[in-house]
Amino acid sequence: MNSLKTFDSKFLSPKVKFIAGCDEAGRGPLAGPVVAAAVIFDKKTFHKEINDSKKIPGKKRDELYNWILGNCLSYGIGIIGHEEIDEINILQASLKAMKLAAAQLSPLPNLILIDGNKSFLSDIKTKTVVKGDAKSFSIAAASIIAKVTRDEIMKTAHKKFPEYLWNQNKGYPTLAHRDAVKKFGASPFHRKTFLRKLLAEEEQEKLFTE
Repeated sequence: MNSLKTFDSKFLSPKVKFIAGCDEAGRGPLAGPVVAAAVIFDKKTFHKEINDSKKIPGKKRDELYNWILGNCLSYGIGIIGHEEIDEINILQASLKAMKLAAAQLSPLPNLILIDGNKSFLSDIKTKTVVKGDAKSFSIAAASIIAKVTRDEIMKTAHKKFPEYLWNQNKGYPTLAHRDAVKKFGASPFHRKTFLRKLLAEEEQEKLFTE
């Protein structure tokens, strides 16, 4: 059994039979939603290649995504769109997405392991795990579900707005993406609060370089 599965197993007890891992993807992009996932596995189920989604190549991530959906006891996905992110801020949107994902699980978990240092309000006990996607099997699996789901959303959005190259950058603020925003302006899929911050930072940089 790998170390990530061992990490989860230490929380099992007569009162804790089902552990869910919860993580999100898309806190940093300039465009698109934030997507969270929650997942429960049987205590014996594991896969040695499951790890933090950011450390796994795209094709392998897709393969593991299919394995996770086929071998977990339950999973849930929560999506908060760009407009609501602008309204409530990205932290609150991320927590709301995770809460939505966890609410879809059946059986309900006895404990939810959450990546990071912030938890959502829950009737079920939660535990935050900093860098949990590199420590916990269930959080790592949730990170893969969230990442693959969000990437597919951005690939679909790319067909409507190809000038921003979302099929490549998935909405993250790469140089090409930032240049496209300057050239074409904002799309309806962009997070306005993020663009305002980006423009303000660029103005600050100009002041120090001119």
